[in-house]
Amino acid sequence: MTGGNPAGEPAAVESGASGPGVSAAVPALFDLTGRVAAVIGGAGVLGSAVCHGLGGVGAAVAVMGRSRERADARVAALEAVGIRATAVTLDASDRASLERARAQVEERLGPVDILVNAAGVNSSTPFFEIDLDEWHRILDTNLTSVFLACQIFGRAMADRGRGGTIINFSSASSEIPLSRVLTYSVSKAGVNILTRYLARELAPHRIRVNAIVPGFFSAEQNRKLLDESRIESILRHTPAARLGEPDELVGTMIWLASERASGFVTGALIRVDGGFGAMTI
Repeated sequence: MTGGNPAGEPAAVESGASGPGVSAAVPALFDLTGRVAAVIGGAGVLGSAVCHGLGGVGAAVAVMGRSRERADARVAALEAVGIRATAVTLDASDRASLERARAQVEERLGPVDILVNAAGVNSSTPFFEIDLDEWHRILDTNLTSVFLACQIFGRAMADRGRGGTIINFSSASSEIPLSRVLTYSVSKAGVNILTRYLARELAPHRIRVNAIVPGFFSAEQNRKLLDESRIESILRHTPAARLGEPDELVGTMIWLASERASGFVTGALIRVDGGFGAMTI
């Protein structure tokens, strides 16, 4: 049984079963006016695209990260196109810093409805040369920070009683043993299971938790790690035969952020990877 229409008749859309009524309803699905989005890692290449995307459909945006200079620059760019925004510096792997940052966002913009965990660091250190400092640095930035942010912002959402949505950034390397990025892959695999666990844990509070699984994008982190031969290998494994552009994440982000558009979606890992995850040999 799939709903309250046992006769199998097509359900009518409230604004009209066909024609202009349906078309007019579509933009409202993605309207985030009145919502507040906190984007941790919002000054990075992918995070910046997310900030502009969410702000472009009405959300107020907190650009959060370690660098005040980069966050301020991103806020200036957002405000230049009419988006309400604020910069908040924090160490996302430190509970006290995250608590202060949440309070600052609430004071300046209001309670957070949308949390995006987009911060990340990587390294191509060979396995036998990885030391514990590097191991902990990457795990703290990519996984511990997500755990803490989900706890702190998720608790505030639950206490508020109006629900919310959390969107984590995973990686194509979280699902397959991609060479040269062991610690990064371990951290992102942790993000995957954390996302699915919290989808179940926070559902009674009307908080949805999903993750975007990006493939390889034209981002600063990849430019530093990928030489020409590595890029050629990646492109051979990507049906789209190119790197992604940061703006190509925005549609998926807006969809997941909107309760009206994706209200029945939680615990999902959404690939945006040009088909990378579909390839085998």
